Amino acid sequence: MADKNSTAGEKNSPLSTADGKGRGLGTPAWVAICVVVLVVGVLCGHFLLGGAGSGASAGVALSGKTTLSEQELDSTIATYTYNGQTTGITAREVIEQNSSVEDAANEDGTYNVPTANDVVTYAQNAVVLADAAAQGVTVSDDEVSAFAEQMFGTSDYATIASNYGIDEEIAKATIADSATMSKLRDSVVSTPLPDAPTAPTEPEEGAEDTPTADYASYIIELLGDEWDSEAGTWARQDGDYYATLSSYEITNDSATYAAAEAAYQVASNNYSEVATQVSEEWVAYTRNLLSNATVQVGSLVAS
Repeated sequence: MADKNSTAGEKNSPLSTADGKGRGLGTPAWVAICVVVLVVGVLCGHFLLGGAGSGASAGVALSGKTTLSEQELDSTIATYTYNGQTTGITAREVIEQNSSVEDAANEDGTYNVPTANDVVTYAQNAVVLADAAAQGVTVSDDEVSAFAEQMFGTSDYATIASNYGIDEEIAKATIADSATMSKLRDSVVSTPLPDAPTAPTEPEEGAEDTPTADYASYIIELLGDEWDSEAGTWARQDGDYYATLSSYEITNDSATYAAAEAAYQVASNNYSEVATQVSEEWVAYTRNLLSNATVQVGSLVAS
């Protein structure tokens, strides 16, 4: 990893994630929480490092600068070009990805120049969102709320914002963007991603070996067509679960926690395999998409 005081223009190696500074989350961390960040590593387009500040409208020259004044937060510090359209990126937009502007302020009222990695991440997300818009992929308020519930266990944006040190409106907008990208992913990836399995409820102390109908129902739901409910036994022995569960005593209304836990492990492994395939397809899609983008940044602090 390069020294944090070096500039992006002084290195040719890929940018790595910046170390956290204890206020909020780094950009990749916040977006990754929503499980939609898009590509590991740098943007697969072209990097024209240097010159964005001086070449962009209302830009701020970044050469040699490590901090910005409050008045400079809305100045252009980078641009990205996609489908022939060039769009400016301000310091404020990048900062608000992972922190409130208030929390990002230094003691003297200045703001650290965003890292090149943070700028690139912002551009990545913007390009993918532009692709979603071009394909007519949108999300309703209900879909955003459901996505928040799925990812955070709550759709209370104030609570989410407080937990991650960002403004409430920024939290809601970021979650909406993440929901949009997730919906785009589902529309372009051929492998359907099932719901992740839920672990069985742990038994009360001393009842670990007590068979219950609840554990039987839990297992049978996972088994699907591998179980014959009318006969109360296995429907077939060539499925995913038989090899692992055949040594456990399972009936329609009786199974132990150990059997349920074993079934959960099989289901989790199967889910992981599918999720990996989905991830590979999504990464391939976004890399192809981002290869058509150009990012031009000034002499930002390298991460």
